[in-house]
Amino acid sequence: MILNGRFNKLLLTGITVLALAGCARDGELDVSSGVGISITRTGCPAVAVPDHTGDITVFDPVSSTDASAIDVVANITNVRSTCNSEGARIYTEATFDVYALRSRPDGARTITVPYFSTVVQGGTAVVAKRVNQVTLTFADGQYRASASGKAGSYVDAAAARLPEDVIERITRRRKPGDPDAALDPLADPAVRAAVARSTFELLIGFQLTPEQLQYNATR
Repeated sequence: MILNGRFNKLLLTGITVLALAGCARDGELDVSSGVGISITRTGCPAVAVPDHTGDITVFDPVSSTDASAIDVVANITNVRSTCNSEGARIYTEATFDVYALRSRPDGARTITVPYFSTVVQGGTAVVAKRVNQVTLTFADGQYRASASGKAGSYVDAAAARLPEDVIERITRRRKPGDPDAALDPLADPAVRAAVARSTFELLIGFQLTPEQLQYNATR
């Protein structure tokens, strides 16, 4: 699954040489006892909108996908999130706006569109999924309407924590000349798998029909 704003590579990928020192701060190069980057990994899931699910097009008639048959187009935007990582369960809440545009402004009109929120572990495993709805109300004579949506997720803090031996392998101080000084710790399949297992995402998008998803992916 390809994601908008995909964050996995920002966690640890691309760190070819990594070392920590007591005086190093996040993102700083530490050259006192080797060369590396000091980073802090959070257990909070990243929040993103998967590709092709951030907008929905309603046709009239529904059997047509011609541009002339477009009735309403809605988009998810302004996704914001907060995370409480204290305690045994990590709670994340995301809010977002839905903006819609209709082709004909005649008469007041209300439409309801479904959206999903999914917790994904390791980029592929769906841990939980919920489907909700957002209602858009067009005033008479108005082309545009907007509404807000919300989604929340719980993640087991223990599941989002890297094992101590993996942390040691990733963050161990390395000096020039060490046999593994130039090796990326994530080149080890076991380390890569452990990082994936402890990585969670909260994904939000419209609950599309297969036809709507195909339209978004191929237009």
